[in-house]
Amino acid sequence: MCSDCRTYHLLLTPALWVKNMAMFEEMKFTNFRKFETELAGRPLVVETGKLAQLAGGSCLVRYGETEVLCNATASAKPREGVDFFPLSVDFEEKLYSVGKIPGSFGRREGKPSDKAILASRVIDRPIRPLFPKDMRNDVGVVATVMSVDPDCSPVITAMIGVSIAISISDIPWDGPISGVEVGLVEGEIVINPTAEQEEKSEMKITVASTDSLVAMIEAGANEVADEDVYDGIMKGHEANQKIVEFIKGIQAEIGREKFAFESNDPDPEMYEAVKEFCMEDVKKALDTDDKRVRDEALKPIYDAVHEKFDEVYPEQEEKLEDCLYKLQKYIVRRWLLDEGKRVDGRDINQIRPLAAEVDVLSRVHGSGLFTRGQTQVLTVATLGSVDASQKLDGIDNEDKKRYIHHYNFPSYSVGETRPSRGPGRREIGHGALAEKALLPVIPSVEDFPYTMRLVSEVVSSNGSTSQGSICASTLALMAAGVPISAPVAGISCGLITEGDRFMTMVDIQGLEDFFGDMDFKVAGTHKGITAIQMDLKVHGLTPAIIKEALEKTRLARYEIIDNVLLKAIPEPRKELSKYAPKMFTIKINPEKIGDVIGKQGKVIQKIQADFEVEISIEEDGSVFVAGLDVDKCQGAIACIDTIANDPVPGTIYNGVVTRLMNFGAFVEIAPGKEGLVHISHLDVKRTDKVEDVVNVGDQIMVKVLEIDDQGRLNLSRREALIEIEGLTPENDISEEKPRGRKPGGRGRRPRR
Repeated sequence: MCSDCRTYHLLLTPALWVKNMAMFEEMKFTNFRKFETELAGRPLVVETGKLAQLAGGSCLVRYGETEVLCNATASAKPREGVDFFPLSVDFEEKLYSVGKIPGSFGRREGKPSDKAILASRVIDRPIRPLFPKDMRNDVGVVATVMSVDPDCSPVITAMIGVSIAISISDIPWDGPISGVEVGLVEGEIVINPTAEQEEKSEMKITVASTDSLVAMIEAGANEVADEDVYDGIMKGHEANQKIVEFIKGIQAEIGREKFAFESNDPDPEMYEAVKEFCMEDVKKALDTDDKRVRDEALKPIYDAVHEKFDEVYPEQEEKLEDCLYKLQKYIVRRWLLDEGKRVDGRDINQIRPLAAEVDVLSRVHGSGLFTRGQTQVLTVATLGSVDASQKLDGIDNEDKKRYIHHYNFPSYSVGETRPSRGPGRREIGHGALAEKALLPVIPSVEDFPYTMRLVSEVVSSNGSTSQGSICASTLALMAAGVPISAPVAGISCGLITEGDRFMTMVDIQGLEDFFGDMDFKVAGTHKGITAIQMDLKVHGLTPAIIKEALEKTRLARYEIIDNVLLKAIPEPRKELSKYAPKMFTIKINPEKIGDVIGKQGKVIQKIQADFEVEISIEEDGSVFVAGLDVDKCQGAIACIDTIANDPVPGTIYNGVVTRLMNFGAFVEIAPGKEGLVHISHLDVKRTDKVEDVVNVGDQIMVKVLEIDDQGRLNLSRREALIEIEGLTPENDISEEKPRGRKPGGRGRRPRR
């Protein structure tokens, strides 16, 4: 024991130290494994057994110089009281990975960014259907981004790493999967494009695959033809096969045996008893196009089942609910597969009744209401200055965006009640999908110098609200006067599979989404696709299913654009709402930015106060002026132009009298730009005293006569009055003698 701190210290002799290091080296080499391959011409390296050895499955994946630590762990026991598989997927952005210090007050990462949440969803969608549906053990997947190479996507690296971590763990799973990004650069399909190629790419498709099927599609495209998108998906699927085989090799070498779990499926005997008891009643309840009628009709059936079977199957009330859910799923799927019948009586390729309306709200900048069956979305557009762009603090190169889309899904939209707790991952994902769908048609900042925020409020939901928000947003943008290049519509396609049989149906409603196998969402214009998002409940899709889904959604979006959206508003309005800010731009020499801003910002603050405008200046000299009054905006633009450029002789300016002399008045036509109006040029008639015409603080129109060799301005109110008001001069100023100054002089000037 140490006499100073009264604690025991471990003293290692040189021999013991060497022995311990040898044991560490032996342990390290026993557990450590390294696997290498190549993906799109860049090295892909997987290391296991070195980090996070207590996780169920762990690996560090290096793709180029992007490095992501991926871990997957399952709970030992199932979670009680849940009727779903509790999987959580977290994509963690660490700003040290790109050499940034967080901008928050605490200088540490806070809640996940929207992009991190979207990355988590992209990874979640292909892996979730491959877990056993009746397992209730918690599974947590964490992908921590530790280093970022701009040419190697951390999302793709994380998706591959997660697939490896689950595959080598003891968690039951039908993987592996692989994922790649697909670009279209100068007409050529490129797998995992570099940052430079991505800037030129016409599309960005994330494709995940198993060894035989396409498991997930997420796409953004610049109105790319359906055929080119399909070819890109297939090329991505082909590239994935090599990585799937690579992962299988890792699993065969170091993968753990999968654990057995307690199935949560109800006993077949219980299900058959419930089915025999109420199948015909459930059929009658489901056979309606009104969700409210259906829900009301099902309530007494649920009560009757519990009344009959609660005593027969004590303490299994939740399993009885599962039996009723399973029975509804069986009926809906049999109707579709065997009879081609939909619960609301529609044809397989028929869209629900559609309606569109603009100007629903009075004082907003633009609003649009889109209705599809019992799904209703109201989108509101708000225009703001360029300074209102959203600032981003993430691991990619995007630091701000001027087109923002938010999506809200209140509980009343489905006839339920729960407290509002802000947007969840689903809301963030749906808003991002709508944003991605409309971004290709948004005008450039040069053509439309505004920040645009759209908010989609789902006021009624019976399926496909994300696509409804895309349609409603097209209406709101056009109503707001945003000159979008083309209207965008969104539609979803569903799927029912059974063995080798499959059928697709367009515009799925809630039940077809719940009990079906796919929600294939496609948005686009007449020219081509702008966004895709695919949610699956089966292991994947064949090429035939993908091709059929693309064809059906293409025809459906044409119908929505031509017969609904353009009939509600045929083109974007030429003028903005009177409540929207008016935006004007001017380009100045970047070297003059300091003059416009002024010392401690005094010049720009004065311009903003005088003209009641907001001004933002970019580093390249682009100046944006926003205000409600057009004349004041133009006045601010003229003022900025005068500061940044020498006044032009012959030009008329609106100035302010700053000082009076016996020989004339000094007038400021812009901050820092002052000139003299000689007494003989104050009026069209003879002026004896300066005070008879102007006083300090008066605003007067003056014309620039000349700029002398010392840069001083000679101004004339007289010439401005003659030109603007057409007044006739009553005196000949050439006969007047200078008063109060030396001949040829101009009196004292302020120091420059």
